[in-house]
Amino acid sequence: MLSITELKKGTLIQLDDKPYKVTEYNQKQMGRGGSIVNTKLKNLIDGSVITKTFKGQDKIEPADVSMQNVQYLYADGRTLHFMDPKTYEQFEVPTDVVGDDIKFLKEGIEVVAQQFGGQTINIELPVKLPLKVIESPEVVKGDTQSTVLKNATLETGVVVQVPMFIKPDDVVIIDTRDGSYVERQKA
Repeated sequence: MLSITELKKGTLIQLDDKPYKVTEYNQKQMGRGGSIVNTKLKNLIDGSVITKTFKGQDKIEPADVSMQNVQYLYADGRTLHFMDPKTYEQFEVPTDVVGDDIKFLKEGIEVVAQQFGGQTINIELPVKLPLKVIESPEVVKGDTQSTVLKNATLETGVVVQVPMFIKPDDVVIIDTRDGSYVERQKA
């Protein structure tokens, strides 16, 4: 069990049999009455955010969320298929668990699966991900004078803004947190 002073930002706790991550933590001293902690908690299953106040002697149960490195294999409609690279055991995850990050998944990529109660609740992508440019418009002479950006379609089908010098078959590094171009991968 955790005390209220252990509820720092990033701590994983369990409330009502659901895992939560502490996203904000604010402790207030109340004189003789002890202290209270105001928190914002993000539900790791559905992504909802709640605010909760804990008082002095409250005990909070830590969430038993395990992290496992897995490899993405393929998608078939509403299901994504992953494999544990150590045991070669395969498992399925509904596409809604991954959400918008599905646009960055390519076959063979290593990701981290967060599991709670024997169920995969989230997939964490690497922050920087190399992806091949499939389609990008040609540069018009004179457009390279300033930092002009153009749309490029990557191998996963996602469209991102890239500098004008990027051509088809280039490999670019994408920040998966916001979908932005970082750099062109060096050969």
